Amino acid sequence: MRIKREKVSNLVLEEIKKMIKSGEFPPNSKLPSETELAKMFGVSRSPIREALSVLAASGLVESTQGGGSWVREVSLAEMLEPVQFEMVEVEQVQDLLEMRTIIESEAAFLAAKRHKPKDIEDLEEALEAFRKVSEDQFKIGYEEDYAFHRIIVRAAYNPFLTQTMDHLSELHLKAMMFSLEKNLGWEAKRQEVFMEHVHIFNAIKNRDSQAARDAVIEHLTNARIKLGDKRVSKL
Repeated sequence: MRIKREKVSNLVLEEIKKMIKSGEFPPNSKLPSETELAKMFGVSRSPIREALSVLAASGLVESTQGGGSWVREVSLAEMLEPVQFEMVEVEQVQDLLEMRTIIESEAAFLAAKRHKPKDIEDLEEALEAFRKVSEDQFKIGYEEDYAFHRIIVRAAYNPFLTQTMDHLSELHLKAMMFSLEKNLGWEAKRQEVFMEHVHIFNAIKNRDSQAARDAVIEHLTNARIKLGDKRVSKL
């Protein structure tokens, strides 16, 4: 099966989606390797890799380090019809993380000063949920991650910060999925990300505003480095 060269990655993406929907690649099945897919479509591995990244970011497949890509158990008929998947440019995710660093570090600074007992209870529950999902090597955990960060913004008690987070929620979730799926199968990396959340939580709980701000900056800076953002370096 060969496809035209124009917009190769988009065409590959559409073909793989059709094959998933038709059942040729059924739920919980392992996709062919990048090399095998490249031969199947008559293209290089680069557009295959781009298409798989989009499928992973959209939640249709999960990729594991050294274990290939697997079709997720989802309602594919509902997901594939109405959704228009766009190519995810890693530079855009880097820019979003930069914006999140600016907003969420200051939100954490304020949350450390302004939080109420219920905020700490909610934040601790969110942290525990993220811990549990982090121990499952086949779950991304982006929803649990988002919930944790949203509580921090809420605890800053600035309605404009909360509204900004909510307005960008879909974009944040997509970017978190794109970023966190890079850690699938990497127990050490997943534990490292969890511990970064622990440091943020402890700083806010202890009302240490500067430590809270620094912990968020370190956490999101590490995420940017993982995605190849050359504008930052490890703190």
